[in-house]
Amino acid sequence: MFKQYLLYFSGTLLILAAILYPTEWAFIPYIYAAASGGVAAFFLLYPYKGDHFRLKRLNIQQAIAALMLLISAYFMFRQMNEWIVCLLVSALLQTYVVFVRDYEEKKNDHGNDKQSAK
Repeated sequence: MFKQYLLYFSGTLLILAAILYPTEWAFIPYIYAAASGGVAAFFLLYPYKGDHFRLKRLNIQQAIAALMLLISAYFMFRQMNEWIVCLLVSALLQTYVVFVRDYEEKKNDHGNDKQSAK
């Protein structure tokens, strides 16, 4: 339960800090760094523990996306616009992982249902 709230809270702060960055408030990079640290902690501390190879690979891609968030926080502190590119790469990786993981889990569950029916 705690880990879901960590992800929701960190994700909300991440989006809020990215939206408010053009205001040039001094504390926005700190909020973004804390939020990206929370998202990275979620994906790195709670890995996939099953035997399915593709889901393990997707978990690695999700960890890479989380590390891209931390890199984007570094670029934000340095006031370099490359943080936007890192955020975009992370978002694209996360989107890919969400859709493929859902497909793989449904396919895996459907295969288990067929085997149990025999």
